[in-house]
Amino acid sequence: MIVTAKRLDTVEEYYFSKKLREVRQLISEGKPIINMGIGSPDLAPDKSVIEAIQKAMFDDKAHEYQSYQGLPELRKGMADFYQKQFGVTVDFNSEVLPLMGSKEGIMHISLAFLNEGDAVLIPNPGYPTYASVTELVQAKAVYYDLSEDTNWEPDFEALGKLDLSKVKLMWVSYPHMPTGKNGTLELFKKLIAFGKKHHILIVNDNPYSFVLNENPISILQIEGAKEVALELNSLSKTYNMAGWRVGMVLGNPTLIDAVLKVKSNMDSGMFYGIQKGAIEALKLGKDWFEEQNEIYTKRRNLIFELAQKLNCTFDKTNVGLFVWAKLPKEIPSAEEFIDKVLLEKHIFITPGTIFGSNGEGYIRFSLCVTEAKIQEAISRF
Repeated sequence: MIVTAKRLDTVEEYYFSKKLREVRQLISEGKPIINMGIGSPDLAPDKSVIEAIQKAMFDDKAHEYQSYQGLPELRKGMADFYQKQFGVTVDFNSEVLPLMGSKEGIMHISLAFLNEGDAVLIPNPGYPTYASVTELVQAKAVYYDLSEDTNWEPDFEALGKLDLSKVKLMWVSYPHMPTGKNGTLELFKKLIAFGKKHHILIVNDNPYSFVLNENPISILQIEGAKEVALELNSLSKTYNMAGWRVGMVLGNPTLIDAVLKVKSNMDSGMFYGIQKGAIEALKLGKDWFEEQNEIYTKRRNLIFELAQKLNCTFDKTNVGLFVWAKLPKEIPSAEEFIDKVLLEKHIFITPGTIFGSNGEGYIRFSLCVTEAKIQEAISRF
């Protein structure tokens, strides 16, 4: 018998990987499932992006191995994007590294900076991959609480009381996933000061900045941030390119070089045509964001209506691709509730508990659903 590595004992198959099998089975049985669980944009990229990848197929270099650092013009486009959108200056030759999605970057960063036994601060609730990757690299997950009472921000006084001697890295994500709480420059200042004081690498995972958000910000806007911080970003939600797998990590050259050492041993470069499409996407201006957000605003208003049908409460000021809603107190289990809704109403909603124990009592709706389908979901109640 072939025995798997012990590291697999510390993680489980990703929740959506398992749950979507169940959803597909129900669909195969003829059930009219409406999937409001996963944040996979159903809208198309801009026409110019599609045309760029089509045209790229005929370039001489299109089908060769590509640079581990991506095309220079892609890195330049990413640097220009940060300058234009955030007022952040980065050297496109040394301070930005294209990734095959920001999720890839979570693994690369963890492999680059964590040794066995190192500790990692992980938000509860937060993106489940932070914890699973931490376990896979044999580091130790140390959860820090986020709650509605603290406006889904870290309690720095409580963090300061922890034994931080082995903490090497801290994951944050603002706008916050899953709650949609937006970050502030004041919060980022506190995070940078915390990282400097305790010699902790702060990594802000920032893929939702431009969805229903009038105030996009970056942790790299803070003076001295590059000394202790990296930022992940992605074209998945911003430009409807989730399946293209295009992300980036930005920071000082020493940190970026460390990530590149890992990345260059794990892939052979991003497909040329995808890079060309990404270059065009990054050129899109204010009109693109306004058009997308007009669609998402209409959808979100309908989701608010649906949430009210379920007697949930929610914060209308949150941003991003989801609506985070609090269940009525008489419902003891988010997972039992969503399973009941799935089987009885054929609607899949994400339980807050997959993001951590502090997600109990909450559910999350995705905005990647047409208005017609949301209206249909409302009618089922």
